[in-house]
Amino acid sequence: MGVKQERTAIVLAGLVIGVVAVALVLLGNPANMGFCIACFLRDISGGLGLHRAAAVQYLRPEIPGLVLGSFAVALVKKEFAPRGGSSPITRFVLGFFVMIGCLMFLGCPFRMILRLAGGDGNALFGFVGFAAGILAGVFFLNKGYSLKRTYRQPAAEGGVLPAIMAVLLVLLAAAPSFIFFTEAGGGPGALHAAVLVSLAAGLLVGALAQRTRLCMVGGIRDLVLFREPKLLMGFAAIFVAALVGSLCLGKFVPGFAGQPVAHTDGLWNALGMFLTGYGCVLLGGCPLRQLVLAGEGNADSAVTVVGLLVGAAFAHNFGLASSGAGPTGAGKIAVITGIAVVSAIACANTFGKKE
Repeated sequence: MGVKQERTAIVLAGLVIGVVAVALVLLGNPANMGFCIACFLRDISGGLGLHRAAAVQYLRPEIPGLVLGSFAVALVKKEFAPRGGSSPITRFVLGFFVMIGCLMFLGCPFRMILRLAGGDGNALFGFVGFAAGILAGVFFLNKGYSLKRTYRQPAAEGGVLPAIMAVLLVLLAAAPSFIFFTEAGGGPGALHAAVLVSLAAGLLVGALAQRTRLCMVGGIRDLVLFREPKLLMGFAAIFVAALVGSLCLGKFVPGFAGQPVAHTDGLWNALGMFLTGYGCVLLGGCPLRQLVLAGEGNADSAVTVVGLLVGAAFAHNFGLASSGAGPTGAGKIAVITGIAVVSAIACANTFGKKE
């Protein structure tokens, strides 16, 4: 496939994904949160009882759908390639702090675009911080940053996370007493589209993201490093589709105050997304990309997803996550700590390498 066809495919995929995100809001998902990897992983963490924040507990089917959609397409296209061994503990730590950054901002890069499309001006601060974090990461990439190579793994190893995601769907359907669900009217966790609709949306987005390699972090990184805009064009298409959808449905509400599941502290919105962008560059992809890679059999990405889940649990158990009222003091300390830890990892794997 030539560059022009690749760009066309990515733009078309972005338009479809943007429409899917708007449709999910129309069908029950929270406003400006048709698709949010960080928010949905947070809800799953709560649904499993890893945290007890009653407002955000639900086994979101979109996440299993993403992984299984990527897994299915990778099998069909013979791209399922189990591999791992590239600094898994470091990746776990990076995933943990990426989630801390996301929950300071209250959304992942995907939701940042959807918030902008919904008129949320606070996401502009997030975008500036996010881009700055990516540039910080690119600095280390240019200096030789690496988490070392991956190695072939047994097929069973690559299938572990897809299998876990299938189990989550079973638990959602069975709803045993040890699974937690936000009570109706109790918070964002109670707002969701029908299970089969959400699952279908996840499968579709996972399949499209697998074929096009969509990644917001990769888009900005590739534009800076290689002057290649194709991945960024995909997210621009998501923004355009979501913006048009929001305008058509009367969901576009420009401003800063009163935005759904958002706060107005510009500095900490920016710093939260700075940490997110910084960590994601060092990981090699945003949370969406990590789920898709895990579906393709990448065990290191699966470990990163576990880090994201644990980060969400930790954030809510220890009062680090923001709310509509703003960031917490503990959350601010966690973000600054995260930036320091991510910087230490970047330096150790750039300047501390042994030849």
